[in-house]
Amino acid sequence: MTSTSASGLARFNTLEESAARAALHEACASTAWARQLLAARPFATPEDLYAASDAAMAGLTAADLAEAMAGHPPIGRPEPGDPASSREQAGMAGAAEELKAEMLELNLAYQERFGHVFLICATGRSGEQMRDAALERIGNSPEQEREIIRTELGKINRIRLTRLVEQDARP
Repeated sequence: MTSTSASGLARFNTLEESAARAALHEACASTAWARQLLAARPFATPEDLYAASDAAMAGLTAADLAEAMAGHPPIGRPEPGDPASSREQAGMAGAAEELKAEMLELNLAYQERFGHVFLICATGRSGEQMRDAALERIGNSPEQEREIIRTELGKINRIRLTRLVEQDARP
């Protein structure tokens, strides 16, 4: 554990509950997930935090997953003023207009089929990789997609929690 992550984790562990809840909500919009992580504080190591996140994610109901997904904008259309989504979707930001248009069509088709946004851990993926994943996954059953989404949300949460505990501890 680096000193930055140690101090960041210590800061998170000692936040007032409302501030900790707000920090967790920035990582994941699921109330049930955040509640489980809040109840498990303090964490001895970042790995303990990540393990608690994974365990909480594994136990989310379909309604909890829907709540978590509602916090994510469509690929290629990050919310204005949302640096996390913009950073995570950087692979689509520089994509050709044709690819952006194709992704918009896929997002709409996916949403019509499954009733929610296409969700993928976009960090480090190119626009083409995200498009290819959407093309591949649109043929899945709703049950298959729910489990893929659970896995993708877990990856996103881990990236966001890592950023949370590695933030500079200075005020």
